[in-house]
Amino acid sequence: MTSAPTLQPKFLPRRDDLGLVAVGFSGGQCKAGVDAAPMALIESGLIDQLKNDLDFDVTYDGQVHSYSEMIPADDPDHRGMKKPRAVSAVTKALSEQVYEHASKGRFVLTLGGDHSIAIGSIGGTAKAIRERLGREIAVIWVDAHADINTPETSDSGNIHGMPVAFLAGLAKEEREDIFGWIQDDQRISTKKLVYIGLRDIDRGEKKILKENGIRAFSMHDIDRHGIGRVMDMALGWIGTDTPIHLSFDIDALDPQWAPSTGTAVRGGLTLREGDFIAECVAETGSLVALDLVEVNPALDEEGAYETIRAGCSIIRCALGDTLL
Repeated sequence: MTSAPTLQPKFLPRRDDLGLVAVGFSGGQCKAGVDAAPMALIESGLIDQLKNDLDFDVTYDGQVHSYSEMIPADDPDHRGMKKPRAVSAVTKALSEQVYEHASKGRFVLTLGGDHSIAIGSIGGTAKAIRERLGREIAVIWVDAHADINTPETSDSGNIHGMPVAFLAGLAKEEREDIFGWIQDDQRISTKKLVYIGLRDIDRGEKKILKENGIRAFSMHDIDRHGIGRVMDMALGWIGTDTPIHLSFDIDALDPQWAPSTGTAVRGGLTLREGDFIAECVAETGSLVALDLVEVNPALDEEGAYETIRAGCSIIRCALGDTLL
């Protein structure tokens, strides 16, 4: 049995008020199946755990949003991006859903879906926190990949490798139907962005990280310092006076723990290290939103259960579940 967390959040009026948005969208990459992840997480008992074990008052509309009515029949490449209009439309709609929860002071949990959805989830959080508290948010991006390619540096054209570039204003578009809707109040500062768990970074991304002085902890850093010291450094960089949005890609974990994901890379975090990251962020009292993305139950049927279970564990830890 677990007990509800007692830590009072710094930037939320109520500890137990949670808005959940389920996003069944896979258009930011080319492998089908990631759209099934939110329902798989929910059917595993996640919402019941949040309500019964952690005493959250969960506001959820009962839908896994596919946004199929927004997907254009014709969506040619633009600046090398694949499905740019579809991803733009979906992330805009998601940003409005997340904003609706966050503007009311709720913690927002977004279940993806591929990582392109973070354009919407983080954009919605950033806007709401600016309006409600007059503050910028920090983003902790836990991932094997930096996802900070611009359209011009991306080899694949898959937009799930670009969300941070659009959120940080490193990639921009004037066309309203292709991310032109992103305004300054939905963007984040590279000075409040921290990566943890990187191990598969494109050449163009390395240049972007260095030129912008972005704080990034690779698996090499975790091997050298240990996850405890890395978290001390990451949270020290952000400071204690900043609301945090944690965006967690399940492929940050080693495939041993999370095999059912689209871009698995060996040599990743253990499940305990992933849980520890979430626990440390929860302990700050500064966490206002969480994404859990890139679980793909279709890719490894035998490993799907373990991957879903790992995702639920990360979520619970981020929401205050503790070992003792």
